[in-house]
Amino acid sequence: GQINIYKAIRRELSFKNEAGKEYKLNDKIATLQIRPRGWHLDEKHVTVDGQRVSGGIFDFGLVFFHNAKEQIARGAGPFFYLPKMESHLEARLWNDIFVMAQDHTGLPQGTIKATVLIETILATFEMEEILYELREHSAGLNAGRWDYIFSCIKKFKKNKDFCLAQRSAITMEVPFMRGYALALVQACHKRGAPAMGGMSALIPIKNDPEANEKALAGIRHDKTRDANDGFDGGWVAHPGLVAIAAEEFQKVLGDKPNQWEKQVEGKFGPEQWLDFRPTTPITEAGLRNNINVGIHYLGSWLAGNGCVPIHNLMEDAATAEISRSQVWQWVVSPKGVLDDGRKVTVEMVRPMIAEELAKVKATVSAQGEDTASYDQAAVIFDKMSLTPEYPEFLTLPLYEAME
Repeated sequence: GQINIYKAIRRELSFKNEAGKEYKLNDKIATLQIRPRGWHLDEKHVTVDGQRVSGGIFDFGLVFFHNAKEQIARGAGPFFYLPKMESHLEARLWNDIFVMAQDHTGLPQGTIKATVLIETILATFEMEEILYELREHSAGLNAGRWDYIFSCIKKFKKNKDFCLAQRSAITMEVPFMRGYALALVQACHKRGAPAMGGMSALIPIKNDPEANEKALAGIRHDKTRDANDGFDGGWVAHPGLVAIAAEEFQKVLGDKPNQWEKQVEGKFGPEQWLDFRPTTPITEAGLRNNINVGIHYLGSWLAGNGCVPIHNLMEDAATAEISRSQVWQWVVSPKGVLDDGRKVTVEMVRPMIAEELAKVKATVSAQGEDTASYDQAAVIFDKMSLTPEYPEFLTLPLYEAME
């Protein structure tokens, strides 16, 4: 990853796959925002005084030392994207690191800019404080989506009154997601900081024109809502969708770089952020989809691919986290009941894991890919979704298992 970033900044990055297809950078490329690991991850290959260093500090330090001056010389700069934060104190620690790094390299304070991804329920309660801590270095806040839902499940996992509906029902328009998104715009625009909308996971569908049209309409709807809500920009999961997203934002922004003058009215707080509806439906199809997507993603991850198109959605680690978290929660919660009245249990889920594994392997095999990693993925999914004590992050045991 460090080598690829180094080469990309210097326009030297290229790749040729086994089939002979070549990839290289265009003359005009997007501005690079580099995402260090979250605070929960270590770098096991580097220790200081016998202790592993923080994965995020390792990522930042190495990439900044080697590339910051080169980025500035090329008309860009050291721009970062900070994930998984839960507290303004974590933002303060990042700010201290930025100050120290700029002093060490002789760069002016404020050269580094960082966008904070608000993807945990706790960070929602401290958005203004997080902006304040990073004020010299802030490039605003970004609304997460899948990881945010995962965070809510994780924090309220043992609350008997908490039980979310299946993932397809949890859109950006349900009460707790809507309240958090509008509060983010409000906090950013109050302080003159960019507010970035979340990423729609939809992707173009090449071999099905009707499904493709539906996907593009979904992207348009998502970006229209964000632009009208006051967001200054947003994410897409595929380069082919940039034009649609840009078009919807330009309808609202015109030639302006942002819409900071748009202040969101209303008061947002726990009443909105903790309004965890809908709680239904939970269907067998929804349960099986979580199992299928979880195994499929984990198998791809173990084979070295961290971003995978599955069932016409672009899935990442957050997907596997939601999938296994929802299965775990429906088993544990008294409200984990299917729409046909059956309680979700370990005895129900375990045979489904075997059945969905067979489907995933058939799909992957038909695409000409090796299925070896998927048996291990099913074992991991079983362990992570059916163990009595909920594991905090899927990536922690996976990282330990890697060489």
